[in-house]
Amino acid sequence: MTDPSPGGRQFAFLLVDKFSMFSLAAAIDTVRSANRLVGHDFYSWTTISADGEAVIASNGLPLKIDYAIADAPQADIFFVCVGLTTEFSGKSKVLAALRSLGRRGATLGALSVGSYLLAEAGQLEGHRCTIHWENRAGFQERFPEIECTGNVFEIDRKRLTCAGGTTSIDLMLEIVRADFGAGLANEVANQFQYERIRSAGDRQRIGPERDLTGKSAKLKKIVELMADNLDEPFSAVELAKSAGLSVRQVERLFLRHLNVTPGRYYMRLRLERARELLRQTNLPILDVAIATGFTSHSYFAQSYRQLFGRPPSEERRTTY
Repeated sequence: MTDPSPGGRQFAFLLVDKFSMFSLAAAIDTVRSANRLVGHDFYSWTTISADGEAVIASNGLPLKIDYAIADAPQADIFFVCVGLTTEFSGKSKVLAALRSLGRRGATLGALSVGSYLLAEAGQLEGHRCTIHWENRAGFQERFPEIECTGNVFEIDRKRLTCAGGTTSIDLMLEIVRADFGAGLANEVANQFQYERIRSAGDRQRIGPERDLTGKSAKLKKIVELMADNLDEPFSAVELAKSAGLSVRQVERLFLRHLNVTPGRYYMRLRLERARELLRQTNLPILDVAIATGFTSHSYFAQSYRQLFGRPPSEERRTTY
C-alpha cells in the first residue's frame, strides 16, 4: 500500500452497473468518519464509470458519477466496485484502463466482486486476493493460478481486495490504522457501533452455519479444513486428527454446536459449492461433481436433489 501524500489520500471508486451500494457506502462512510474525527478532510474520493454517465446500483438507485474513466484524475488507490454481474456496457474500456493503470504502477483495489475484473485485466497475477464467498468457487475455476484466500480482506503490496459488505469497513479501517494508528481506527469503529475490527487473517463466514462466533475453536478449525478440501474430502479420522480429537469427540462437537453430524455438514458444504459452480460457470455437470468430491454422477445428482429439491440440470437452466 502506498503512502499518502502530505495533503491526504485520494480514492477513486470505479462503479459498474449493478454495483453493491452497501459495499461502496461502507467504504466511503468509514473514511468520512475518519475525516470528522481528525478535524479535516484528509481523505477524499471521486466516482468513475466507463463513460461518465450515472450508474444504477444493484438496489435500483442511480448514482451520479464525477468522471469518465478516460478523464479520471490521479488517485492513491483505484477501487473497482462490482456487485451482481461482471458483464456490463463499456467493459472493454474498463479493462483497458485497469491494464494501463497497472502498467503505470498504480495501487488497485476491489470491493466485493471487483476482484473478478482485476483478475480479468491481469492485475492480480502473483498476488493474494479475496472475493465474496458466493463468487469464490467460480473465481477459482476461472483463475486457478491466483491465490484467492476467502479471508475478509487482503492487502498484498499494491493490491487491496475485500469481500464487500461489512468487510469494506474492515479494509478501510486498516487503511486508517496505517495512516493514523489503531486509536483512530477504533474511534471510527465505535462511531458505527462496530463490535470488532477484523484483520486480514479473519475468514469470511463459511458453510451452512455461517456464524461460528463463540463456537469451539476446534470446531472452527475442522469446518475451515472441510471448506478448503471439497474436491478431495478428508475422512472422519483425518478431520479428527487435525483437531487432536477422536472421531466420536468430533461427532459430539458437531451435534452439540450445530445439531448435525460432521458427515452431513461436510456433504452440505460440498453441495453448496456445487450450486455455486453451476450458477457461476459453464463447467459440465460431471466436472462440477468431480470438483466437489463426487466420483459418481448419479450419486451427485441424487444428493443434490435431496438437499435443494431440484436436480443439477435444472439449477443450470435457472437464471439469477
